[in-house]
Amino acid sequence: MLIKLPSASGCKESDVTPESFYLSRRALLGASAAALAASTLPRWADAAGPSPYAGVEPGAAPGWFKAKLPNTQWQAVTVKGEAITPFKDATHYNNFYEFGTDKGDPAQNAGSLKTEPWTVVIDGEVGKPGRYALEDFMKPYQLEERIYRLRCVEAWSMVIPWMGFPLSALLKQVEPTANARYIRFETLQDPKSMPGQRSSFALIDWPYAEGLRLDEAMNPLAILAVGMYGRELPSQNGAPLRLVVPWKYGFKSAKSIVRISLVSEQPKTTWQTIAANEYGFYANVNPTVDHPRWTQAHERRLPSGLFSPNIRQTEMFNGYGEEVASLYTGLDLRKNY
Repeated sequence: MLIKLPSASGCKESDVTPESFYLSRRALLGASAAALAASTLPRWADAAGPSPYAGVEPGAAPGWFKAKLPNTQWQAVTVKGEAITPFKDATHYNNFYEFGTDKGDPAQNAGSLKTEPWTVVIDGEVGKPGRYALEDFMKPYQLEERIYRLRCVEAWSMVIPWMGFPLSALLKQVEPTANARYIRFETLQDPKSMPGQRSSFALIDWPYAEGLRLDEAMNPLAILAVGMYGRELPSQNGAPLRLVVPWKYGFKSAKSIVRISLVSEQPKTTWQTIAANEYGFYANVNPTVDHPRWTQAHERRLPSGLFSPNIRQTEMFNGYGEEVASLYTGLDLRKNY
């Protein structure tokens, strides 16, 4: 089904706000692109048709993306009045602590990630548990292009064209039981290919874990992404499979997923475990709830420098309130941050 977002979800031209200082989670951390094989995903890079990302991805030849994906729903979800973040910025300014704590570390180190073969375990409160090879895991679903805002808890943001399929489609297929209320996502633990997991950085108890309520996961906006910018997902961006939940801060979107568990109790997430006073389970984008060490009222849209005037007001639910606000009726979003 082609998804059309209400106009309120389209990006608006925001008034430029006074510059606010930017603090990274690296203050908390302190002292302390391999692609998918042809048998797993289509070779998107040699397809035909005019590229919608001309000028966004330097060096992309005209007509590289469409012919090999004839059944893909291109621009199934879009944003209006706002430019897509350049490919280089989206792939070289990342948080993926399995590969290091600096923004450039994932792009530099993620080439060691082995994405073939890749399997995903579905277990817990489901009628159809199993371990699936990635190509079989993806086979039932039609890929869609979803152009979403990405808002990091560190107060920077991007606009990224993802390729994936609705998480709800997977959940319907595996048949959650009556006891299923939450979903826990677990990412790859492989110190041999992930240098951050074998470093002295000991705050994270690997593997990385995230979670959603079942009704959040069933929302049409939540997707499992296998690509971006019309091609396979780069390793530094969470290859070969990552979660994308655009109304939540970026750390909720688990990367390099190997297990999806449906559970009855709210799962403990990685950043909750590290600093529960700073990172809650919900992690909804909420400009009225500041991080203890910086404001969330404003965000810095990349590409921009630290002192760039490209500072904008943060929107509630990252601008997706019309689609998701009803999920939280009666919930105190200041207390349940």
